[in-house]
Amino acid sequence: MNTTEAVNRKVNVRGDDGDIEIPDTAHQISSDSWFQVAFVLTTGINSAYVLGYSGTVMVPLGWVGGVVGLLLATAISLYANSLVAKLHELGGKRHIRYRDLAGFVYGRKAYHLTWGLQYVNLFMINCGFIILAGSALKAVYVLFRDDHTIKLPHCIAIAGLICAVFAIGIPHLSALGIWLAVSTILSLIYIVVAIVLSVRDGVKAPARDYEIQGTSLSKLFTITGAAANLVFAFNTGMLPEIQATVRQPVVKNMMKALYFQFTAGVLPMYTVTFIGYWAYGSSTSTYLLNSVNGPLWVKALANVSAILQSVISLHIFASPTYEYMDTRFGIKGNPLALKNLLFRIMARGGYIAVSTLVSSLLPFLGDFMSLTGAVSTFPLTFILANHMYYKAKNSKLSPMQKLWHWLNVVFFSLMSVAAAIAAVRLIALDSKNFHVFADL
Repeated sequence: MNTTEAVNRKVNVRGDDGDIEIPDTAHQISSDSWFQVAFVLTTGINSAYVLGYSGTVMVPLGWVGGVVGLLLATAISLYANSLVAKLHELGGKRHIRYRDLAGFVYGRKAYHLTWGLQYVNLFMINCGFIILAGSALKAVYVLFRDDHTIKLPHCIAIAGLICAVFAIGIPHLSALGIWLAVSTILSLIYIVVAIVLSVRDGVKAPARDYEIQGTSLSKLFTITGAAANLVFAFNTGMLPEIQATVRQPVVKNMMKALYFQFTAGVLPMYTVTFIGYWAYGSSTSTYLLNSVNGPLWVKALANVSAILQSVISLHIFASPTYEYMDTRFGIKGNPLALKNLLFRIMARGGYIAVSTLVSSLLPFLGDFMSLTGAVSTFPLTFILANHMYYKAKNSKLSPMQKLWHWLNVVFFSLMSVAAAIAAVRLIALDSKNFHVFADL
């Protein structure tokens, strides 16, 4: 019996395998087509973070390691996410939150532990989006002014304010609607601009250095950190919450969305990552638009698109936190009702304010990606997914299948520990080189 059963009202609906129990929630569920859910997933994978993978994945890994690593991460991530998707209606209950699923499989302690891990995961991802939006805003400012009056912390604060306004205006994940199309257009703008300008620079540039830089020890740490960036690139850590919005049959429709995400959805990310590294080699910036050369208005358009797309993406990744607050305090009905509006201003505005403060204090984007991948993406997406599936389907698995899942648990546990050590080391080194509220 999971924890939410004690506090949430239940309703029954017709599911893939008969009547399915659904916990009470303040947010809308079972209303979206698989195609809309696929676009939610694709929005996450092609967020403005893709402008960093040339520098945070390819530079530490090189051509062979980077290409093989991205392809392997794609396949492994599809597999791990499919395990979680197939457990969505386990035991005749629809598990609309990751913590609900873990609580049903393991019990009360796992419910709280998973919620803690997921909260940390989504909080750090959202800090990264605010850093991205702030960096893009500063890039626009630098294009037209060189007086350094407005610094990165100021830009991060402005980006946080924009994110808060958007969060207050959009009540829940399904309400994004047309904003998903807007997000796709914005993604195409900065990806196409980055590709075209990178190709132009690469054609004109002399031979590039593609060697992995640093001593043997530093290479070991950066390669390990880059492995965490690889898993960060493909995984949300909130698959059940996204799956909660899809119409019946939820498992079949979610699998369609996942197949779309990990085939057509990854192509733009692959393209901009590989071309960016090809054009600038080991000197590629962790924010690709800082490396490209071209007309000011084109670069400004790409950066503004990255800012706005980061705002939309942050809302997706913050939605489990918003859903928890709204459900906990009974915020339902008309989103424009004064009570509901005031609650969103205080609750969501406060959440974004704290995220913005942390982002301004430590604006090291690559380090945030590595640490997030290590301490939360590995456990949530790979370790927990394999062990939950093993425990839930134990009687139906062959001895070889059981061994396979245990090997995954052990391997990704070791990777998580190693990547966490590497990420903490990177943050410690950057903290020595830069003071808090650094203007990078």
